Amino acid sequence: MTAVLFDFSGTLFRIESTESWLRAVLADAEVSLSEQELLRTAKELEAAGALPGGACSSEPVPVPDELTALWAVRDQSAELHRAAYTGASRRVALPLPGLHDALYDRHMTPAAWRPYSDAAEVLRTLRERGVAVGVVSNIGWDPRPVFREYGLDPYVGAYVLSYEHGIQKPDPRLFATACDALGADPRETLMVGDDRHADGGAAALGCGVHFVDHLPVTERPDALRAVLELIR
Repeated sequence: MTAVLFDFSGTLFRIESTESWLRAVLADAEVSLSEQELLRTAKELEAAGALPGGACSSEPVPVPDELTALWAVRDQSAELHRAAYTGASRRVALPLPGLHDALYDRHMTPAAWRPYSDAAEVLRTLRERGVAVGVVSNIGWDPRPVFREYGLDPYVGAYVLSYEHGIQKPDPRLFATACDALGADPRETLMVGDDRHADGGAAALGCGVHFVDHLPVTERPDALRAVLELIR
């Protein structure tokens, strides 16, 4: 393999918990809820699928009829992504109307994300071996500041983001764009992701595919290291 493509959420990074997400936004807005009410609201937001990156995109989310069409294309533009997730959060009562947009804004900050503990080691080792690295993500915003915050940006040769191209995985064109950006032959490229449907689309292009589990950071300390064995 001469190149490795990585998914972002649930693969290299993991979003904070729904409870932490809500607590941070309430604190910034200087809004107080009782502990019982806060925990209840966090559970309702989680059940509504309101936290982007909170679950693997292949996991079923109870999307209401009025959001079904939007949900299916939510990663094709920044506007669609915000509308889909704020639409999901608005299914849950919050103390102030503006908190729905505040929640969405919070999830785009580096503070809301943590890299998996082996991510830096794996990306650095790939670079040392001369293997090109790209990030291919179904997303509605720019995660480059997250990579920069945690020192991982120097290892990434190309970011191919669905909202910048109007195409979302599993469409092979998104993977092809990444391979072109890296100057890589798809047949010598490995795609690493957590979603068998979306990330598995790379196989149609001739890429190898490797999956990791979408788990909290503390529960998945070394799954990415398998990539280093696969490209020997």
